[in-house]
Amino acid sequence: MWLSDAWQDYELMDAGDGMKLERWGDVVLSRPEPQAVWRPQHPALWEKADAVYHRSNAGGGNWSYARTLPESWQIGYGALRFYVRPTGFKHTGLFPEQGVNWDWAAQKIRQAGRPVRVLNLFSYTGGATLACAAAGAEVVHVDAAKGIVSWAKENAALSGLAEAPIRYLVDDALQFVRREARRGRKYEGIIMDPPSYGRGPDGQMFRFETHIQPLVEAAAALLSEEPLFFILNSYTAGFAPAVGGNVLKTALPKGQIEADNIGLVMPGGMALPCGATARWTP
Repeated sequence: MWLSDAWQDYELMDAGDGMKLERWGDVVLSRPEPQAVWRPQHPALWEKADAVYHRSNAGGGNWSYARTLPESWQIGYGALRFYVRPTGFKHTGLFPEQGVNWDWAAQKIRQAGRPVRVLNLFSYTGGATLACAAAGAEVVHVDAAKGIVSWAKENAALSGLAEAPIRYLVDDALQFVRREARRGRKYEGIIMDPPSYGRGPDGQMFRFETHIQPLVEAAAALLSEEPLFFILNSYTAGFAPAVGGNVLKTALPKGQIEADNIGLVMPGGMALPCGATARWTP
């Protein structure tokens, strides 16, 4: 498992009984975590939770608060800064386990020693975008949700990257990739973090099991003659890391492919699997 263990402002304090206890700066949140089927290791710590997310049988859920929290607050990862906001869908605007992929991509960009263009699809609030831009890349940031793209711009400004060469687009991933191919645009790095299910800005449907292969195949046409990497993330339940690896193997040119779970460390030497990543390098 590839572990994101370089955080200082974030900490996975405990997990168990279908929940996880996390410190985001000086705020402690308790949220659902389906993979945490074991017993919590530190029951007393859970009393420190400032807010708990409760799932609803009808879908969605709500937060209950032990104290009044600000609408948003900041945390850092290295030189990057992010706004954290508890949302109505249990998310906070950040997936801390992705730090291990941010560092990997940034290292590839720095080692290249040449101009690098990166395409970040389903780019959410910009963690990978900012890591690549800070490493010296020009980045095209694509997400279907206008509000999320605005959040990414806020994070860029917070990180001192407001003037970085980042192009923000609210668009459907597959349609954008096909247009880029017609334009002849090329990229040295491509990052995808697709949802299990989602819709584009004009209602276009995306299902991981149906659309990921044609999307990766279309994106393969955007790789430059000297590519650096292709990263495919998945949070879709039931799909092992090897699934993403096989998609890359069948869609991309010959290269080196590695695939594994990504996760977070907990006290006591345990680790929480949070998703799967497959990486391609030439």
